[in-house]
Amino acid sequence: MNSYLVLKYVHILSSVLLVGTGFGSAFYLFFANRTRDVSAIAAVSRLVVRADWWFTTPTVVLQPLTGIALVHWAGWGWDAAWLQLTLGLYALSGACWLPVVWLQIRMARIALQAHQQGENTLPRRYWQYARVWEWLGYPAFIAMLVIYWLMVQKPPLWN
Repeated sequence: MNSYLVLKYVHILSSVLLVGTGFGSAFYLFFANRTRDVSAIAAVSRLVVRADWWFTTPTVVLQPLTGIALVHWAGWGWDAAWLQLTLGLYALSGACWLPVVWLQIRMARIALQAHQQGENTLPRRYWQYARVWEWLGYPAFIAMLVIYWLMVQKPPLWN
């Protein structure tokens, strides 16, 4: 196997880990929130933050590094419309993800504190954060799905 194919494998694998972890984490926290069970929310939110640090953050860095190398090795021009759109959507996804990380950390702290104090409900601030967290997730996830399509199809678009 040549270096290009190894790099392509790493790029694909890290993209699956990035999107899979993001979707899985969002799925579990979304539904844990629907239970309104402070103990469950505290446990799940702590694990969501951990998953972001362990899996999402490294792949967020790895994706552009491997992608840039693949573009160079494959001889694609940076003026390719599918590539420009991909980079723009990746930036949009990142712009949504950064505040999501901040919100998740705050939500986990609030839920843990409420759980440790034996509270049966979470404060209003938690639910305000949760609402913003959820709404930032939609454009980020849709952007990643479109990126997958662009990576596979490499359509001519406006060129």
